[in-house]
Amino acid sequence: MELSDLGSNLSLGIGVALTFQNLFWCLMGAIIGTAVGVLPGLGPVATMALLLPVTYYLPPEGALIMLAGIYYGAQYGGSTTAILVNLPGESSSVVTCLDGYQMARQGRAGAALAIAAIGSFFAGCVATLLIAVAARRWSRWRSNSVRPTIAP
Repeated sequence: MELSDLGSNLSLGIGVALTFQNLFWCLMGAIIGTAVGVLPGLGPVATMALLLPVTYYLPPEGALIMLAGIYYGAQYGGSTTAILVNLPGESSSVVTCLDGYQMARQGRAGAALAIAAIGSFFAGCVATLLIAVAARRWSRWRSNSVRPTIAP
């Protein structure tokens, strides 16, 4: 895949994702995911498993976009409990407890929540772009480096 193919595929995907209907499903997924993700012990994967039946009657693009919104909302919900209550809902929120709860105790809970949201958004965007750029090379390298084995 050439870089121009990657650009055209990404622009097609962004065009589909930015339709009003798909933005609505993403917003609904993020709101519902945040509401469930705030519950301690329910991480993003468990939240997606619980809310998977909600997406059965949606078009395929809307369902995947809503599941992505649920995942990111649940991830943010876990950081909310870590910052406000000092209770990490999942293992990825443990480090958030260290600084976020101290900021909340100093009266800067809003700033801590904003830092968590902006940092999560930035890291998610960068990671998605890196995976999109490197996926083809990684898969080609992996398929050439290991021979498939058939178990007897």
